[in-house]
Amino acid sequence: MRDGKEKKVPVPFWLFVDFCYLFFMLYLCYNNLIMLRKIIFLGTLLAVLPLTVFADYQGQRVNFFVDPSYDALAREQLSASLIYITPKIYFYIEDNWWNAQSEIQKQEFSDALNNLSSEFFNKIYPTLTSTFGSEWKPGIDGDDHITVLLHQIKKEAGGYFNNGNEYSRFQYSFSNEREMVYLNTEHIKEPAAKSFLAHEFQHLITFNQKERLYNVQEDIWLNEARSEYVSTLLNYDSVYEGSNLQRRVRNFLEKPTDSLTEWQGRTYDYGVLNLFTQYLVDHYGVKILVDSLKMRKTGIESLNEALKQNGAAEDFNQVFTNWTIAILVNNCSLAPLDSEHLTGVGEKYCYKNENLKKLQVIPSTNFLPLSGKSSLQVAKLTKSWAGNWEKFVGGKGNLKLEFEGGPETNFKVPYIIEDSSGKFSINFLKLDAFQKGTVFISDFSSKNISVNIIPSLQSKLSDFTENEPFYQFSYKVSIVETTEIPSQEETRTIEALLAQIEFLKKEIARVQAQIQAIKKGTGPISCQKFENDLYYGIMGNSEVRCLQEFLKSRGLEIYPEGIVSGNYLSLTVEAVKRYQASKEIIQTGYFGPLTRAAANKELSW
Repeated sequence: MRDGKEKKVPVPFWLFVDFCYLFFMLYLCYNNLIMLRKIIFLGTLLAVLPLTVFADYQGQRVNFFVDPSYDALAREQLSASLIYITPKIYFYIEDNWWNAQSEIQKQEFSDALNNLSSEFFNKIYPTLTSTFGSEWKPGIDGDDHITVLLHQIKKEAGGYFNNGNEYSRFQYSFSNEREMVYLNTEHIKEPAAKSFLAHEFQHLITFNQKERLYNVQEDIWLNEARSEYVSTLLNYDSVYEGSNLQRRVRNFLEKPTDSLTEWQGRTYDYGVLNLFTQYLVDHYGVKILVDSLKMRKTGIESLNEALKQNGAAEDFNQVFTNWTIAILVNNCSLAPLDSEHLTGVGEKYCYKNENLKKLQVIPSTNFLPLSGKSSLQVAKLTKSWAGNWEKFVGGKGNLKLEFEGGPETNFKVPYIIEDSSGKFSINFLKLDAFQKGTVFISDFSSKNISVNIIPSLQSKLSDFTENEPFYQFSYKVSIVETTEIPSQEETRTIEALLAQIEFLKKEIARVQAQIQAIKKGTGPISCQKFENDLYYGIMGNSEVRCLQEFLKSRGLEIYPEGIVSGNYLSLTVEAVKRYQASKEIIQTGYFGPLTRAAANKELSW
């Protein structure tokens, strides 16, 4: 710097280009940052906002899947339009049927729908949901409305429900993906329409409260039992003439010996089911139906648990037996002769419902000749949980009644003697290990004028189908000499032997159950007691191996995979959860103190 001034050096062109490039890149980065923030904000907004659900609109036309076994024309699909919207229901009606109606008929139909929707909103919905719980809301379609499809259905059916609609089409290809029920167009203008709607809506509730929440399938007969009873619960049966109850009494009398638990959807299936359910609620309250719904157990097992929870002295078997007696005698003052069956004396053999107090089944009547030594021998077929009513009259002298059930069955046989004054006495035939039993009735036709037996098969407790097998039973009735009647001492000896046989049968069953439990596993369980808490992630542990053996021994419903590795991983966690559910322990998958105590109790048996 010779002159004391800073010399200006020219900027190279390449440096100017680099500077411009860097400035441009800085601008792009800043701009991208702003855009990124917008994207993040938009993504967050989409994550927190619900997906838009478009409500159905008046006049909307939809192609619905229908059940060809119910549809009057055996169709699988039909077109229907939305003709009426209420706060809780979309009423769709089959287009072909609706278009064929006159304007007057359409107006009458619309008026009937208006009345039906008002009844649903003001009475059916609040009563049933407050009693049994809610349907799935907003459900698979994200809409609180229930779809009611009105179409031409076979005349004998008021409506139907298909739980497949509660699943996506990926799971069930014929799903309408709605909370919906179907009603028969033919009955909408009748008073029975409200009973039909209530019946089908109860199925929606049962799906949510049992199938969806507990992931179990309710027995069909018990599912139908709840839906059958709601008409009475809503007081629609209080006026008997023309009621659903009157219709079910007629259905029952059409075939009273129908099985309660075999379900074919016939009218007499509903008859037997309704009248048994009326008796059940008469004596134990609607809470039995509610409590049996709100648990993982199903069918008879759930009813037994509900009876126990509500302090009932009887189990399902005893309730069913008492019902078979009640439907014959319908007399609240009767009591059994033996102390073994003295629970609830004075109440168990009758209906409390005013409309059923005169109902009595007519037994099959068998006549014995009035002179000489006469006898009658008959073999019959029956199914599980079906009543059979046989009456014997005639003869003269001492009557001998012999009963025989089939091998590996469990029959209960009450018998009812009517004396010459018209009084009844109830007793129970004691059966031996071969399901054989004998009773002698003296002074028949003079002091005692008739005897009824009511055999029912009570072996099977679950897994009922629409075609249950038949089982044979037989009886022989004869007039015998006085010398053939055993003395009181002989009778006591026989009864003591029968009691001992019954005890041995139960012991054999208990040992067989233990053997069967061991057979389900790979062998004996390798430990006698669980000492430590076990949890996810433990590897190569002998106590985990023992736990897996134990879970496997509980059956496929607890540990279907049955892997015994010593590694506490996801399959073991799920098996522990299922075991906890069976013991009504909170399902955590953690094998802690409560679960250990339950398992150790079973190991000590």
